[in-house]
Amino acid sequence: MNDFNSGTQTTVLVLFTALVTLTLLVCVMAGPDRDDLENFYTGYLKLTPLKNGLAIAGDYISAATVLSTTGIVALTGYDGYVLAVSTALSLVLLMFLMAEPLRNAGRFTMGDVLARTMPGRAVRVAACVVTLAATVPFLVVQLSGAGSLLTFIIDLPHVAGARTACIVIVGSLMIIYAALGGMRGTALMQMIKMVLLLGTSATVAALVLHRFDWSPGNLLRQAQNGSGAGPAFLQQGLELGTSAGARLDFIGLQITVVLGVACLPHITMRLYSAQDVPAVRRSMSWAVGTVTTFCLLVIIMGTGAAALVGSRYITAADPQGRTSVLMLSQMFGGGPGSPATTILYSAVAGMVFITLLSSVAGMTLAAASSLAHDLFAHAVRRGQAQPHTEMTVAVWTSVAVGTVAIGLSILVQNWNVGVLTTLALCVGASAVAPALTYSLFWRGFTRTGLLATLYGGAACALLALVFSRAVSGTPASVFPDADFDLFPMQSTGLVSVPFGYLAGWLGSRVDHRRRAAAAREHRRLYEESEARLLAAAE
Repeated sequence: MNDFNSGTQTTVLVLFTALVTLTLLVCVMAGPDRDDLENFYTGYLKLTPLKNGLAIAGDYISAATVLSTTGIVALTGYDGYVLAVSTALSLVLLMFLMAEPLRNAGRFTMGDVLARTMPGRAVRVAACVVTLAATVPFLVVQLSGAGSLLTFIIDLPHVAGARTACIVIVGSLMIIYAALGGMRGTALMQMIKMVLLLGTSATVAALVLHRFDWSPGNLLRQAQNGSGAGPAFLQQGLELGTSAGARLDFIGLQITVVLGVACLPHITMRLYSAQDVPAVRRSMSWAVGTVTTFCLLVIIMGTGAAALVGSRYITAADPQGRTSVLMLSQMFGGGPGSPATTILYSAVAGMVFITLLSSVAGMTLAAASSLAHDLFAHAVRRGQAQPHTEMTVAVWTSVAVGTVAIGLSILVQNWNVGVLTTLALCVGASAVAPALTYSLFWRGFTRTGLLATLYGGAACALLALVFSRAVSGTPASVFPDADFDLFPMQSTGLVSVPFGYLAGWLGSRVDHRRRAAAAREHRRLYEESEARLLAAAE
């Protein structure tokens, strides 16, 4: 249901070219000098709270949020509504619990936060490994999705060659943005993205409500009919089922989203660029308000797609519903080919395109920064690397991460890569969240506990997911013809999140019993920085 003409295709291509030109110009102008680490990693802390809040929201709202969540709302109704609310709630949790301590404890990367009281190569290496485990799967999902989405948007044949070309183009731009722009350049990209995203989404949502006389009841009734599910559209169960096990799986998924999304390294990295604690507080207020508004718009657009497009046409175009918002934009105006429809469709396509570019650029920057700062500068050079050398390594690791992500995305472009999104979120919830929680708030946390949390939580999430129903045993699995689903859920959160916290606690208790002197030293270092950490006191 992608009704195209040459005029629409030309308009979309012109808009894409303009967006690429604008964002490249912004990154080049805002990019750091070759030996300026402070500018590359934090943008000199010069972003105002509004700008930094928009940048945080831009990194937080990935292409998966824009496209996949809208599609889930359109296809599953209530389950999608809960997912959208959980997405917003995760950032609220970050704002109230961790934002200020993270700003006080961190410098450039997550490794700086964790090594604050536990310096050493092992901690830096572990922080880098977990950062890559949380960001690279997300990168692969975004890039592999870019191939299918861009061929749909510009009406190219949906064949492997066209999808591969789109993946390579988006991936190459991603490398350029991360390598040249640094923190400030990618932040400006996120601001451009959020302005376009909110403006376009608000327009589409307003058109949906206007079509139903601004009556949510009429919209929901038509969505029930269009979905083909009837009253079940507004009940839990369309996504995972209604059995007791499916309900537990649904709860585990929401726990994973709430704990995992906001703790992903490319999100927390933005907090270090705030000027001071009041600035990070105001930045998070802007970010939470922006994300909450957008999640509400996602609910309206997804429901509108169910009502106006219908689940049959949505799943025919993409089984995961990722094209639903694009198809919805074609339902307004004077019909396919009319000037109004062409303008709206082009705006939505531009919104999707800039979201893809900015999302992958931020993730690439986070992965490259951890490799350059945690692994090279501290684990290899033991903190003695020259700024120019570290900057050079950061640029080349951006190229390396981007190249690996492009290669992996091409390999898995025919898979159901949604499992990689689940993996990234589970690593965030099971390894990063426990490590940050203990490191920021528990005096008795030790090096052994930290390593047990990072490696144990990530390994548990990976192992459970490999043997879950998301990988095998169902028609929607990655390997539908195989059957080794020993773990009876699609999300590992109910098991891996408690395991990550338990591993950190047990590891620390072992240290207190067997290495009492080291445990006391960790406690002393924590207490020395506790006032500054929790209250920004000198």
